[in-house]
Parts: sequence; structure tokens; C-alpha cells
Amino acid sequence: MNQKCVKVAIAGLGGRGKDTYAECALRFPRKMQITAIADPVEEKRRDVAGKFHIPEEMCFSSAEELLAAPKMADVLFICTQDRMHYAHAIPALQKGYHLLIEKPISPIASECAEIAAAARKYHRHVQVCHVLRYTPFFQEIKRIIREKTIGEIVAVQAKENVQYWHQAHSYVRGNWAKAEESSPMILAKSCHDMDILLWLADKAPKYVSSYGSLFLFRPEKAPEGAAPRCLEDCKVRESCPYNAERFYIHERLLQNRTQWPLNILNIHPTEENIRQALKEGNYGKCVYYAGNNVVDHQVVNAELEDGVTLSFTMSAFTSRGGRHLHIMGTLGDIEADMDRNLIRTNRFGQEPELTDVTTLAQDFSGHGGGDFRMVEELLDDIAQDREPGCGLTSVSKSVMSHYLALAAEESRIRHGRSIAMEEWIREHETLAEKSYL
Repeated sequence: MNQKCVKVAIAGLGGRGKDTYAECALRFPRKMQITAIADPVEEKRRDVAGKFHIPEEMCFSSAEELLAAPKMADVLFICTQDRMHYAHAIPALQKGYHLLIEKPISPIASECAEIAAAARKYHRHVQVCHVLRYTPFFQEIKRIIREKTIGEIVAVQAKENVQYWHQAHSYVRGNWAKAEESSPMILAKSCHDMDILLWLADKAPKYVSSYGSLFLFRPEKAPEGAAPRCLEDCKVRESCPYNAERFYIHERLLQNRTQWPLNILNIHPTEENIRQALKEGNYGKCVYYAGNNVVDHQVVNAELEDGVTLSFTMSAFTSRGGRHLHIMGTLGDIEADMDRNLIRTNRFGQEPELTDVTTLAQDFSGHGGGDFRMVEELLDDIAQDREPGCGLTSVSKSVMSHYLALAAEESRIRHGRSIAMEEWIREHETLAEKSYL
């Protein structure tokens, strides 16, 4: 029997909505049809509408405008900015949409709880884009743990290498530069890590503490001779690793590398429009004068159930990206490098076993292969009328990572004060219970 083709509306045509999730309609043409889109940028709407044959009357200038219209799809992909998610998710659920929500769910814990409660109330699938769970890399680690190859987990050490240029692009010059306008760094960037570590350990958090700060990207750290913009008379542009002209034009545009992150500056990059963007927009600002306030390094320590401990480090000051893990158990340990797709399993007293994850699957595009697997699972869940909440990253399963990240940020602001998670969660979920839900 042929599977139902799921109708999809997309709110937000940024790097994720336009360049990742919309493309799933081409990967899974029998499973997904885009029927409506919303974005304030006309050029983005025109591009997506032309590519996917969406009529003009189904193209909206905002998510609010789309949600004011009669229901026009089975599921709404919410790919708007972080602080917009709640305002779009609740009315969409009320209208009968299933949801795919780009992470984070919300930077406000009570709003996360309210969305989870609304998903239960309206009996809807709400999938959170914690795509790492779907990657062959983490699926293999989960298998090794589940089979008790290293016994019981006792401690986990993890590191996220943000990479120096990624920090500059997204968290100094980009949309996530200011926590009050988006999310704190530990949520915006590392809720992936909070989620995957809790999923691997399979234990609830009991206590958390955190330290971190904005060390480098501030005016007092600017080298002598630095200009407010890279295209101005900057005396240190040749030696500065954050030179926007070199990064966006010489290392990207002139090398025909026109996808992310270059297409964030202009969806159809040319040297003329990229130079214009660098002269006028945030991406041409000197990293020391950009006005950002999110941290550039942070550590999180957590005690989970049964005394299991987590130690996590996020740092902007790395030459390459990727995630490293060391999972320590009673019978052995696992050393894993996601950037190189290598997993080393060490059973105590035995020869190590090295797994090249690239031999386990063919497609590693999109967050190590997670993006498209996640969307396909949601499409199948909806088409086959499976019970809401069954998805690997349903909101009921993903919300704990947000609680941990937000509690860690509160601890950081309080200079490492330990947060008791049960009490913290109860307080924030009580706020959600006082709403109309």
C-alpha cells in the first residue's frame, strides 16, 4: 500500500528552513509536499515557491499571516528565530498542525513546558530538531552502550569545538550574538550536546553547575589599529584570523563555496552584494566591536541519577569543529571523535576495537547524516498515524536538555552556584501550569 504524502508548511526560510528542510521534498517526493511557506524576505519566498511550485496565494510574509489562514498542511515546520517559536507553536497546535520545531524549543523554560503540555493536550506530533540522535555516529555509540559492552556508565567527558570562524559568524556577528535577542550560547549551540549526553547516559539530571564568560570578543581586547569594520582602514587585517573580507570573499566566494555560511549574507552571493553586506551589515563588523554578549567558552558539570557525572566543555577557540567524547564505564571506555567519524571501544584487558563510522552508512550530509533521517521519521510517523510522542526527539523527550542548559546558564550567571534540578524544574513547570493549558 502506498504511503500518504504528508503536506508541509514552512515558517522561516533561513539556512535551516530553506536550505535543509525544504530540500527534503526533493529527497522524499512521495512522502512530502510543501504546500505553504512564510518568510518576510520576498526573494526567499520567490526562490522556494518557484522551486517547489507553490502558488502565490500560499506564500505569506510572516508565520502569523500563515497561521491566520485556514489550515493548509498536516505539519508546520517552525524555522523562525528562537524567541518566536512559542508564539508560533501554540496557535499552530490549536489549529491542528503537527510540528517540527528547530532547536531550541524556546529560551524560556516555562514556554518549553507549555509547548510540551500543548502537544499532549492536542494529541499532536511535536518533533524537536535534536538531529544528533539520528546520526550513524551517535546511533553506534548508543548501540555499544545499550549492549553493556563497557558495563555501566560512570562518567562522561565531552567537548564541543565550535571553531573560531563559526563562533565569529554565528555568535559574534550573527543572529545568536545577543542572548536577550536569541538564546544563551549553551542553549543556542550546545542544547544538541545537553540532549545527546542525557540520551546516551539515559539518566535524569540531579544537580548542575557551570562557569564561562566572554573572554575575547570585546572592545578592550581589540589589537591596536583595529577598525570598527573589516573593509575600513584596519591596520591588522592581514594578520587577523577574523578578517571578514578574507573569510567571506577570498576563502568562500572566490573559491565557489557559495553555500552556508556565505549565503546567509545574500542568498545569491556575488562579489558586489557580499561587499555591500560587509560594508553595511553585521557580518562586516570587527569581532571586537560587534556588540555581542554571549560567552565564547563554558564548562558544565552535572550529577545524574545514581551518581553518574557529566563534564562538558564548549569552546570557540579551536582550529577545527566537531565533538569529542570519552565515556567511562565499569568494564571499559569509549573514545569518540565525530569530526573524524571514529569510535574506539576499549574493553578492560582486551584489544581495542576501532569503528570507522563511514562504513556504517552512505549518507552523512546534514549534521553527520541526522537532518534528513529525522525529517523522514516524522513524515512516516504522521503518514502511518503513529501515536504522538513516539518520535526519537519528540518534545517530551527533548525538553529535559533545555532544562539542563537553562539551569546551567543560571548557574553560570551566579558564578557556579549548584542548581538542584528537581526543584528548578518544578518551579518552571508550575509557571506553565498557570497558563490557560
